[in-house]
Amino acid sequence: MLSIGHVAGMIDMVALPLWIGNLMQHYGFSPVQAGLTVTLFLFSVVIASTIVAPIFDRIPHRLGVAGGFAVAAAAFLVISRLPLDVSILPVAITLHVIAGLGTGVALSITHGSIGRTENPHRLFATVNVALGVLGVCFFAGLPQLVDHFDASMMFVVFGATMGIASVVAALFFPVAGEAESSHAAATQGHGPAPKVVWFLIGVVVCLTFNQAMVFSFLERIGSARGFETEKVHMVLVALGFVNLLPGALAAILQKRLSPLVVGFCGPVLQAILALTMSNAASFLPYALSASVYVSIVIFTHTFLFGLLARIDQSGRAVSATPAMMMIGSCTGPAVGGAIVSGFGYGALGVAATIVSVMALSLLVAVKAKLPAAETRLQFA
Repeated sequence: MLSIGHVAGMIDMVALPLWIGNLMQHYGFSPVQAGLTVTLFLFSVVIASTIVAPIFDRIPHRLGVAGGFAVAAAAFLVISRLPLDVSILPVAITLHVIAGLGTGVALSITHGSIGRTENPHRLFATVNVALGVLGVCFFAGLPQLVDHFDASMMFVVFGATMGIASVVAALFFPVAGEAESSHAAATQGHGPAPKVVWFLIGVVVCLTFNQAMVFSFLERIGSARGFETEKVHMVLVALGFVNLLPGALAAILQKRLSPLVVGFCGPVLQAILALTMSNAASFLPYALSASVYVSIVIFTHTFLFGLLARIDQSGRAVSATPAMMMIGSCTGPAVGGAIVSGFGYGALGVAATIVSVMALSLLVAVKAKLPAAETRLQFA
């Protein structure tokens, strides 16, 4: 059930380029309008997660997850009934906000529950494998559904995904305490989180901001460079298959790689790939960089998630995972849209490099602040 909750709640991780692309191509939204619409969905996730995380251990988990996904499903299904026209922008934005609030509640509880299991790193890696499976299905099937029917099918699929998660959660989501490790249960609610947690949160924000800013326009970059639509869709399908790997690799390498070493490598690779993808003049470098771009964030975040869960075992820090991820994700599409409108797609890589430097600076602070007693956790 935790895997299903993660997959449904993180739907933006696999759907962003199709989401943005369909709003622009079929609904007639401008880059800024499309980016803003998705940004407000993600920002609503941030708001909901920010509210839920501090009270994570005092709310009914099963009801929160089932109810949150039910609200999101209803909002997306209503959007699917709207005309394919830019005139729906105010209504679409409102419904995206409602869907985001429901998703944020459900996803925050899901991530908090993952963080209080015996091995949060391994379980987070496992649920990201499940997310990769969803990505394959999305990229292989959704463009064909849109071509055969119309762009509203995207929101039907979103609503169906959330609806299934809601039903499964109502039946099977573990009640508070069932998924917890004994140590996490014993330490819940004991004082504020260590200050180093905030630096790690900042790193995750930077990673997800870059991912959302560039990945949102992956499909549009290919179109602007004159690449055939079929080839761009093939890249999306390949990306879905590649995304099956980072979760499995993160689980296998849990005891062999330091979270901080992985953390330092992630932003560097992200900047290189963003520069390549956004400025590629030929198809091959575009395809190669695009197909592995998301996997860098999945792999890196899994190690940082595990480190966060060990530093703060109350579950509150990892319960805020949707907020820390969506702060980056919700601002990325809007900022990316503004950059594209003002400077072109090539400027996305430059912006991603600047943000990567910020992430590296925060990791230097993490290394300096991490207490000596917790340094051993880097290889635990």
